[in-house]
Amino acid sequence: MFTPAIDEVAPEGLFRIALGVEYKGSRYRGWQRQEPGVLTVQESLEQALAKVAAGPVNLMCAGRTDAGVHGTAQVVHFDTPADRPLKAWVMGANTNLPKDISVTWAKVMPADFHARFSAAARRYRYVIYNDPIRPAHLPEEVTWNYRPLDVERMQQAAQTLLGKHDFSSFRAMQCQAKSPIKIVHHIEVLRSGSLIVLDICASAFLHHMVRNIAGVLMTIGAGERDVGWVKQVLDARNRREGGVTAYPYGLYLVDVTYPARFEVPERYLGPHFISGLNDQLPPRFRCD
Repeated sequence: MFTPAIDEVAPEGLFRIALGVEYKGSRYRGWQRQEPGVLTVQESLEQALAKVAAGPVNLMCAGRTDAGVHGTAQVVHFDTPADRPLKAWVMGANTNLPKDISVTWAKVMPADFHARFSAAARRYRYVIYNDPIRPAHLPEEVTWNYRPLDVERMQQAAQTLLGKHDFSSFRAMQCQAKSPIKIVHHIEVLRSGSLIVLDICASAFLHHMVRNIAGVLMTIGAGERDVGWVKQVLDARNRREGGVTAYPYGLYLVDVTYPARFEVPERYLGPHFISGLNDQLPPRFRCD
């Protein structure tokens, strides 16, 4: 269980506010605030919230997404002296946000809640449009693969990644995580018409981990490698053995799991255009 350090607990006299956030990451250089002039989701949201709080806002998030990656259930928190109705945080922020970022809920949290460190699991979905012709719709929200992909081979290969492993072969060279060892709670590959969805839930993720897994599975699905290749890549513990990194288009942070005592609000699992597939995919991970 996470025990927060003193500097990670809300100071006395301040409200710790958590928000649910969804965004289309296509025109942003990722979640994390960068140097002036670089458009990021964090800075855009902080500026909108500062108008509601009538003062500066510094956000902490559950998972820092890369440039071009989307979020349907990002969770953030901030500390503020401003006493506002919860509706004001939601509607006020949305009034000041661009149309590709929305706050979906707000909740006052205990002082020891932390959007990142209290999280027990995170869930991503990678959506592939599998058709010989590139899509005219959603071109920045799905990854197009023109080669016929065998979903059964992809699903079979994916099961090798279940459980606790060293995922060094699936981490970016610049990854700053302290340990490459992560626990994959579930991983499923499902087809619905021309769409293929890779759904994966883990304790945490390394930088580019999902995109590297997607790249390996698509290579297997296309018949360029056999099903056993994923184990060879995993066992090598070497990024050079893992093939190409899949595009960020089509990658979504869709859920973050917290201990039940925090009563974090839940919405349907996204993205919007595949929500009808939720009955065919694993239910939410529970950590209690």
